Amino acid sequence: MHFGTLGKTQFRVSRLGFGSMGLRGPRTWGVRVVDDAQAERVLNAALDAGINLIDTAPDYGLSEERIGRFLKHRRAQFLLATKCGCDPLQHADQLEIRHTWTAEVVRRNLETSLQRLQTDVIDILQFHGGSAETLQQSGLIELLQTFRKQGSIRWLGISSALPELPRLLQLGVFDTVQVPWSCLQPQHSDCIAQAVAKGCGVIVRGGMAQGGPDAQIQRPVLNDIWQRAQLDELVPSGSSRAQFILRCTLSHASHHSVIAGTASLEHLAENVAAAAAGPLPADLVEEVRRRVHAVLQ
Repeated sequence: MHFGTLGKTQFRVSRLGFGSMGLRGPRTWGVRVVDDAQAERVLNAALDAGINLIDTAPDYGLSEERIGRFLKHRRAQFLLATKCGCDPLQHADQLEIRHTWTAEVVRRNLETSLQRLQTDVIDILQFHGGSAETLQQSGLIELLQTFRKQGSIRWLGISSALPELPRLLQLGVFDTVQVPWSCLQPQHSDCIAQAVAKGCGVIVRGGMAQGGPDAQIQRPVLNDIWQRAQLDELVPSGSSRAQFILRCTLSHASHHSVIAGTASLEHLAENVAAAAAGPLPADLVEEVRRRVHAVLQ
């Protein structure tokens, strides 16, 4: 496993992180449901492979609870990131995702996350969206700063995207930023550069572009970009398209950690192998950028 420094936190973070949305369990959304035994196997396999960043959220069903149950005995081995502003509503057969920007909800998120995760401290507490104006006017940034002074959290983070992200970064209060990026969806490149300039640790989500043309759930827009950019001819021998996309994301030094989620031991092993292979050659990364840019123009 390769490691880097997560911005101003100075934490030595694995370049490949683990996103736990896929461990959300039943009565949430989608058709892929994972039982406790499989969740335990995947979580421990991630740590065994050297991954030391696990990302979760109160929005992800059983994810926090499972991390707490199955990794409590290994808590010192990983950086734990969760989110706040989450006000999910459980229906009989599905989980409705809602975000509410009040002190009551954020306090409840912290309290329940600490309990579910069976830990005394959250390493990174991230706002799960929200605008700069809302977070300021509601006093929520100051609330997280209070949590940090009390020792309940270590760092302040934001998980966001355009159009809100540039204004959020201008506040200059966040230690980390979680942002979507892949070689097929590079629209947040300027935001990442802005975050790095402010010393933020950058956590990339969506760095595999959901697997591109290899994905179980096909996304026509991404497939169209892949085909029009003729990226198949650039994929090295022995590499899958998904591994190629992930390596392309990991090839950017400003992407301090790239979280990739899965509930499959096979897919986890493929992701770890891609990360272990290291960055793609710089000229190949540039050629991917040039072709995708031409398509998106």
